[in-house]
Amino acid sequence: MIISSWNVNSVRVRLNHIIQYLKKNKPNFLLLQEIKTESKNFPFSEIKQIGYDSEVNGQKSYNGVAIIYNKKISNINFNVINDEQKQSRTIAVDVNYKNQLIKIISVYVPNGNPVDTDKYQYKLKWLKSFETFLINQSKLKNKLIIGGDFNIIPNEEDVYNPEDWENDALFRIEIRKIFRKILNEGYEDSFRLVNKEPNNYTFWDYQQRSFDKNKGLRIDHFLLSKNISHLINDVTIDKYLRTLERPSDHVPIRLTLN
Repeated sequence: MIISSWNVNSVRVRLNHIIQYLKKNKPNFLLLQEIKTESKNFPFSEIKQIGYDSEVNGQKSYNGVAIIYNKKISNINFNVINDEQKQSRTIAVDVNYKNQLIKIISVYVPNGNPVDTDKYQYKLKWLKSFETFLINQSKLKNKLIIGGDFNIIPNEEDVYNPEDWENDALFRIEIRKIFRKILNEGYEDSFRLVNKEPNNYTFWDYQQRSFDKNKGLRIDHFLLSKNISHLINDVTIDKYLRTLERPSDHVPIRLTLN
């Protein structure tokens, strides 16, 4: 089974890229973030034409997540956590894989910048709620795959020039501690299970030729509950999509289960 996750930075602008990606890589699930459209305006028919269905938690102009799939699913949930601002940032479905019930979640964590504003406090509260949810799921021994734009740089090897990011909401120590606590409570950063090398990024800013110079960040992740981490066969960053015309500033991360 193949599951990909991608912050597309507008599903309408990037629709051709999405269709090309589905045809080329044939994931069973594609988790999208920052679709920037209401659910009613999502390109359901275009996606359906190439053999996929879609579940969408949209929001006008901002945020929004979706799951595109070609497997049988159940238990669709548009409100994984209690979001006090009711923004469209999570969607979850259940899938039966090798006689195991696995919950797949697409997540778009708040950016949190600037750090001296309410946006940062919102990110902290949001992450605390998400952390509580994940810890409870771990206690119940549920099986989870969480893919998305976490807006968290886990460690220094996951960012170009880490000293430039010390007071950024993506790299502040208290944000990184929440990420580590989630891992310690029963989850694995899947990419780091298969690739320990630095300078592997999923995001490059549009400015200052960041992609050409590989001045990037690794902020898009797949977290797996440890009780299914043995299923991981490979985790790949599909960097080539950043070279397309009018690309998203993020590229997909692709998880292959054995």
